[in-house]
Amino acid sequence: MPLSNQIQGASSGLGSNNNKHTGGRSFIILSLLSIVLLTVSARMGTAGPLEIVRGGFSTITMPFRMAGSAIAMPFQGIGNIFSNLTADQQTLSDLKAENEQLRSRNAELEETNQSTQRLQGLLDLKNNYNLQSTGARVISGSTDSFNNTIVIDKGTSSGLAVGMPVVDSGGVIGQIIECGPTTSTVRLITDEKSGVAAMVQSSRAQGMLMGSASRQITLNLINTNQKVAVGDTVVTSGLGGVFPKGLPLGKVTSVEAAPGSIYYTIVIEPYGNVSSNEEVMVITSLSEEQKATADDIAEADKQNTPTATDSDSKDKDSKDSSSSNSSSGSTSTTSTTNSQQNATVAAPTGNTQHDSGRTD
Repeated sequence: MPLSNQIQGASSGLGSNNNKHTGGRSFIILSLLSIVLLTVSARMGTAGPLEIVRGGFSTITMPFRMAGSAIAMPFQGIGNIFSNLTADQQTLSDLKAENEQLRSRNAELEETNQSTQRLQGLLDLKNNYNLQSTGARVISGSTDSFNNTIVIDKGTSSGLAVGMPVVDSGGVIGQIIECGPTTSTVRLITDEKSGVAAMVQSSRAQGMLMGSASRQITLNLINTNQKVAVGDTVVTSGLGGVFPKGLPLGKVTSVEAAPGSIYYTIVIEPYGNVSSNEEVMVITSLSEEQKATADDIAEADKQNTPTATDSDSKDKDSKDSSSSNSSSGSTSTTSTTNSQQNATVAAPTGNTQHDSGRTD
């Protein structure tokens, strides 16, 4: 190898070694200088020359540091805003979830409260009238427009039978007309085939509560000589031995008497909820105290007599007949009216037997 190349290679290696040694020496020197400066600064405190240099440096760099803070501050504010927004969104989501839970819980409590009130009403009615009964739930309503009925979830296996009265917390709502092992069909008092022996509670005027195709309830066969007023309460009379005596049926909302008519036209608003019941009670038997007595039947028989006399008086005036003819007409009309009243008294029993055999 030429001598010049060997000399050049040796020089290159020496230069590389010198650079390595120089870097190491610089690090050592700077480290020693830092230690010396820290030691001197610690011994001199705030009065030394180093502190003066540091203060001067701080004064010189103060504008730059303030400018940097001013530039960084908006970005810090934006960061805080985003942090707050994130926290607010989470809080809002939590509040919405909690609100939904409270709304659902409130609906459950309201449903429980209403159910408790309905059941308490049935229990109160049972206790107040000493009824022998069993509870049932309504599972469906009428399937056509011709019959106004409901179906309950109990039947013969629960001791129920055709003809048994059905009530809710407000009063009488109907009567069983069909009875299977586990379900029963109840004809409501608004049905046009329904008939319940009834009376005005205040005056004891006897009549028949009838439904209609329009679902309006009327109290029929009440003589115009009887006292009936809007707001009067109508109850079961007990005639026929089907419904216990004195159960609430409804209140009088309208009383009219057509010219020459011997009977009122009386419209009744039912106390029972005949349109949307959920729980009902079936009366399974009657005690002797809950049935109409012989005096009740006799009172019902004689209630039409004064009206018949009044009707004869009207006929006498219109025909201008003699006194003897009026007396004869009065006797005849009285007999006819009593026959109508006797038919009315027998109607609940007849209706019940008819319903027992009916399969509407």
